Amino acid sequence: MSGPRALAAVLLAVVIMVPAEADPAGGQVVLLQSAACPAPAALTRIEPELGRVAAMLAAHRPITIVAVGSSSTEGVGASAPALNYPSQLERDLRARLPGAELRVLNRGRGGEDAGEELARLERDVLAVHPDLVIWQVGTNAVLRRDDLAADAELLERGVARIKASGADLVLMDLQYAPRVLARPAYALMEQVLADAAERDHVPLFRRFAMMRYWQNEPSSAVPITVGPDGLHMNDAGYGCLAAALADALVANWHSEVKAATRNPAAPSGSLAARPPSASAADRLR
Repeated sequence: MSGPRALAAVLLAVVIMVPAEADPAGGQVVLLQSAACPAPAALTRIEPELGRVAAMLAAHRPITIVAVGSSSTEGVGASAPALNYPSQLERDLRARLPGAELRVLNRGRGGEDAGEELARLERDVLAVHPDLVIWQVGTNAVLRRDDLAADAELLERGVARIKASGADLVLMDLQYAPRVLARPAYALMEQVLADAAERDHVPLFRRFAMMRYWQNEPSSAVPITVGPDGLHMNDAGYGCLAAALADALVANWHSEVKAATRNPAAPSGSLAARPPSASAADRLR
């Protein structure tokens, strides 16, 4: 078994098994964060499907993921750079997809919002020809102002530019934290992001709702995920975020590859029949 069918089997296995990884210090097998940070599937599912990365996986090609955003992408609040969410996401994806060649680049910069991120989009994100962009956006706008009309326009421009590059895109919304909840515009920004995702047919990773569940669910044993400053995530928060996002991405890719295996004689233009474009091949050299 090879090609999309083999990949589908691997992806299905990592979705339904309890994820585990080897502890490099002691050699034990330890549970990944997703087992310690459960959340309802409705909160972690991302749709629609991310066809580019699924096709790259099926073709056994290297995958570049770029995480762009502000301080919670950069990793402010983490005790070490290796504990920011992009670094942990790379580790968790590799654990779930043995043999896949992938990297996650951190292009977070503390204090920025949509306008500043859009200004450096070409240089810091699209210049590396990503297959997937994860854009964490909105928190600093909420902390600074109540009128978000300009932010909605900037978000629309950024989404359009990323999609035009051929990369898959996932939007990530606000963190659920006391300083965010104290601002009157947080609910409006959540709606702006939801509307943008629906309008432009891109997945929205619902970090805000997921963190709210972790904090408020009585049966949840999830540790505190926000640091003492009341805004930035801590090591546990970044670990839970990375694991939940890894689970969501793998499930999304599995769905796309599984659809291709159901129709191996698909017409030209479908995932199963479409070879990577020349431009995509050039980017991977």
